[in-house]
Amino acid sequence: MQDRYVPISSVTRYIKRLFEGDKNLQDVWVKGELSNVKLHSRGHLYFTLKDENSKVNAVMFAGNNRFLPFKPADGMKVLIQGEMSVYEPMGSYQLYARTMQQDGVGNLFLAYEELKKKLELEGLFKEENKKAIPRSPSEIGVITSPTGAAVRDIMTTIKRRFPQARITLFPVLVQGPGAAPSIANAIYQANDLGRHQVLIVGRGGGSIEELWAFNEETVARAIFQSGIPVISAVGHETDFTIADFVADLRAPTPTAAAEMAVPHNDELRDRLTQREYRLKRVMNEYMQSRRQRVERLNKSYAFRYPAQLVKQKEQQLDRMMDALKKRTLQTKEQKSVSLASALRQLKYFSPEGQLEKAKKRNADLEKQLLKEFYRSLDLQKKDFAQKISRLNALSPLAVMERGYSLVYEKKKLIKSVKQLKKGDTLKINVKDGKITAAVTELEETNNER
Repeated sequence: MQDRYVPISSVTRYIKRLFEGDKNLQDVWVKGELSNVKLHSRGHLYFTLKDENSKVNAVMFAGNNRFLPFKPADGMKVLIQGEMSVYEPMGSYQLYARTMQQDGVGNLFLAYEELKKKLELEGLFKEENKKAIPRSPSEIGVITSPTGAAVRDIMTTIKRRFPQARITLFPVLVQGPGAAPSIANAIYQANDLGRHQVLIVGRGGGSIEELWAFNEETVARAIFQSGIPVISAVGHETDFTIADFVADLRAPTPTAAAEMAVPHNDELRDRLTQREYRLKRVMNEYMQSRRQRVERLNKSYAFRYPAQLVKQKEQQLDRMMDALKKRTLQTKEQKSVSLASALRQLKYFSPEGQLEKAKKRNADLEKQLLKEFYRSLDLQKKDFAQKISRLNALSPLAVMERGYSLVYEKKKLIKSVKQLKKGDTLKINVKDGKITAAVTELEETNNER
């Protein structure tokens, strides 16, 4: 009876598995009002999410809430995406929030997440598709509003750091219904010009509605299709747009984008100074080594006594010529011996030589065959004579030569008088012919012993 009962922890664990096995509960999108908001010292955010009819406990761990662009507070209406599960120690289900957005921009947030997933699946965010930013671009295109603070920050920073770079401003709308097509067309226009090494695309900070143009698919695809590397510079450091994910490099602010686009002249000067120093040092070392080599050559025997060196080389040449002639003769003799041996082998293995050997072998075999044939024939003749002799000894004809005869009655050999009766016709075979006779009398004798 006790076996029917299970611990309450087992029941709770079973219910939790049911939650985790339900796909609908593992990706839920809910909205409601925050209450009992508490930020733990470890960074986890605990709160209750409620509406007019229900409420549920919820938690948002530090890894998910640290990039929130707002501070959650009681009474705030929010949109949350997350999963439902069971907290086993309390036996209660709760919401585990992954993302949170203030209500009022909920439709935009949903559209943002949907487009982000779509483009990510298509591979627009992959690192292997991103282009490298040139180290010292001479032509920079800036795509932003001509009246905002962003354009001033970008141009001021570039001129301060790298004044030799030429800046082309492509004025665009950065918010409102026509902003996305305006930004996309500017990117295509810069690519058609073909003279810029890098593009900075962005604007200053703002709400999600104000930044929405940089979350449009047309802008994302224009950035992805751009043959020129693109640096995105949208909003503040906590603002993330679709353009940031597609761009070849994301800058947290427009000013940071300008710093990433160009080096600082002071840094270049320092780098050039260091390279100049290294180049001079290498050149000095090279010249020193060459100078020492020239000095060694000047002191060498060849430069001090050229006539003697020439005479030595002439004698050496004579010795080498003699050695060459000797070696040539030796080689010639060796080759002659090898050639003679090869000719002998060729003659031995030539078709004519092989034919002569085959003829000789054939004649020898023919003689041997005839010898064996006559020897076998003699043996067969002797054996045949022996068999004839034995046959003659056993032949009935030989018996008949001694006066015996064979008696047949209707082709049956007669061995006893019991086989005959009076009047039977007999055929008698004698040595030199056959006799026909008739039985006139029968006499039986007793030969038993």
